[in-house]
Amino acid sequence: MSRGVSSGESFALFSHVLKWTALGSWAGALAGTASAFFLWALDWATATRVANPSFLFLLPLAGLLIGAAYARHGKDVDGGNNLLLDRIHDPEGVIPFRMAPMILMATIVTHLFGGSAGREGTAVQMGGTLADLASRPLRLSKSDRRILLMAGISAGFGSVFGTPLAGAIFGLEVLSIGRIKYDALVACLVASIVGDVVCQGFGIHHYAYPIVRAFKLSWSVVAAILVASALFALTAALFSELTHRLQRVGQSWPGSPYLRPVVGGLLVVVMSLAVGNQDYNGLSLPLIERAFLPEGTPLGAFALKLVFTVVTLGFGFKGGEVTPLFCIGATLGAAFAQVTGQDPQVFASLGLVAVFAGAANTPLACVVLGIELFGAPLAVPLALACVLTYFLSGHRGIYLSQQVHSPKTSLAAITGGQTLRFLRERGFSVARPAWGRLRKRERSDPKD
Repeated sequence: MSRGVSSGESFALFSHVLKWTALGSWAGALAGTASAFFLWALDWATATRVANPSFLFLLPLAGLLIGAAYARHGKDVDGGNNLLLDRIHDPEGVIPFRMAPMILMATIVTHLFGGSAGREGTAVQMGGTLADLASRPLRLSKSDRRILLMAGISAGFGSVFGTPLAGAIFGLEVLSIGRIKYDALVACLVASIVGDVVCQGFGIHHYAYPIVRAFKLSWSVVAAILVASALFALTAALFSELTHRLQRVGQSWPGSPYLRPVVGGLLVVVMSLAVGNQDYNGLSLPLIERAFLPEGTPLGAFALKLVFTVVTLGFGFKGGEVTPLFCIGATLGAAFAQVTGQDPQVFASLGLVAVFAGAANTPLACVVLGIELFGAPLAVPLALACVLTYFLSGHRGIYLSQQVHSPKTSLAAITGGQTLRFLRERGFSVARPAWGRLRKRERSDPKD
């Protein structure tokens, strides 16, 4: 028997890298092109709304149009990111191509008329849809199709934020809590890098966050990070739960697809008038920018942005959750710094990524995201905040199709493979081993 790596294994490994470099590049090029067009259209929509504040009063009508479009043509793609995760877990079904143009148009309409939403969901859905479309002529196996879908998600995330390393890890990490499968590593990394390069090649410039040049960690700062992380986790869990509850309540209404977004639009209009400005509509990038300044933002800004976004997404408008979560986290971190005398730039940075880590259950991707956005000097505090927030937020999240492979605590009576949706529908809660356990007949998720 030969020692070391055989020539056959070396050839197989080389073939694997070559194959997924080619397929990942193709998925990345498609996603990067789609993200470039989307970001250009989103900038236009935002600038148009800012120049025409009265557009806000048309938001209920815009909601009616979105609701009608999805009720008539988009019932099978309304699952959004969760549909992508379901297809990766079970690659039997197809992803209808209309998911990409429908989410693109619905997100632009949402932002044009003042809904509070993000952009990650749109880019990820377009990237996944285009990757799946590209896989059909190739007649890939189920395993290969799963990898290509993951690459599309990575490319969409990496290209829309200009963070290719975080995008690669996000595509690997978002599927399951407690498990990363490295068979898709080459495809996700290549796709995310190519997607980012292609997107920037179209002249797209990403929002520039302040880079932290130096940072000194002390015991007092560590203690502050511990307390702040508990607040970040509570906020992430609250955002997820309120969004899902509003979606569920609205779906029980008569004429739900048409009525929900109209009611949601009316509520956003009323809230905007009550606040007296439109700082909490759209992406709220100016609000994020102010969170990093010494004067900061109003102490309750994070709560207002949370409510605006929960109402917008919970009542049927379209867009992502990530940029609103960035805003919620940054303004919460800035408020915490104001109250405790900490550095607002540092804690706004921590909050921006940590709240997303808790809501998406992707701590590793968020640590890398923070390093790409804010610089390596914050690596240790970013890791502390993201990991603590991830664990303290519990088995909740914005992506209900995430599977729990390894529970966050041994006290959780969770069988591997159960989804967050399954746990939520059964009112699961973590308690002592003798308490709060799921009944034996509910230990497996028949849908997964």
